[in-house]
Amino acid sequence: MTTLALEVKGLIKAFGGLRAVDRVSFEIPAGSLSTLIGPNGSGKTTLFNLITNLYRADAGEVRLFGADMAGAGDWRIAASGVVRTFQTARVFPGMTAFENVLAGAHRHVRSAAWRQMLWTGRSREEERALGAQAEALLELVGLAQFKGAAATDLPMGAQKLLEVVRALMARPRLLLLDEPAAGLNDGETAELALLLRAVRDSGVTLLVVEHNMSLVMGVADEVIVLDAGAVIARGSPAEIQRNPRVIEAYIGQAEGAR
Repeated sequence: MTTLALEVKGLIKAFGGLRAVDRVSFEIPAGSLSTLIGPNGSGKTTLFNLITNLYRADAGEVRLFGADMAGAGDWRIAASGVVRTFQTARVFPGMTAFENVLAGAHRHVRSAAWRQMLWTGRSREEERALGAQAEALLELVGLAQFKGAAATDLPMGAQKLLEVVRALMARPRLLLLDEPAAGLNDGETAELALLLRAVRDSGVTLLVVEHNMSLVMGVADEVIVLDAGAVIARGSPAEIQRNPRVIEAYIGQAEGAR
């Protein structure tokens, strides 16, 4: 039996008279890489906000690894292993790129506060292990040269990659990425594609909102398509590329805008 990381059932969210999310239902199998696409304003980010309880749904249900998340606070969402990023890069000011990455691991620090204050052998060992992991991730995405730079001084594309790496330091079970390729050049996007596949292959489940169709079609196990707040198609990248409703609602619009 397939284990489900995420179940969304009949979600509805309206702002005034506008239904931003309209009876959305889908499932994400554990260990898969799914992408969520659709025109601007189709409800993708609102859906992420509902999944993480940043917004309260008007109706419907969200289950994370089988647990109903209705009314769950941030702490419970985090404890379930869910980590998300946002459309706009959110790096911590006053900290280096390396320190930003280390901050992602705060929930997993095992040394007691008194051990950290006294800098005991156990806390030093843990700090070294986390530092090595952070450096390896920075190297993996080509940001090692920015290790000591202020995170806010990095180019926007580098800040987006830094946010993804920081999220990985939190050791997520389900990683929600909101437009991770925004602001990336072709080389950085290729590095991101390799990273996403590697994360999926390590057993982490991913749901990615993305406008870069080349990235979507190159990495996704399944593509979910939203239009006007509703799911209009689901399938493999090949199936989505051939779907007339998707071509009309999204891909055709994108090509017409060129």
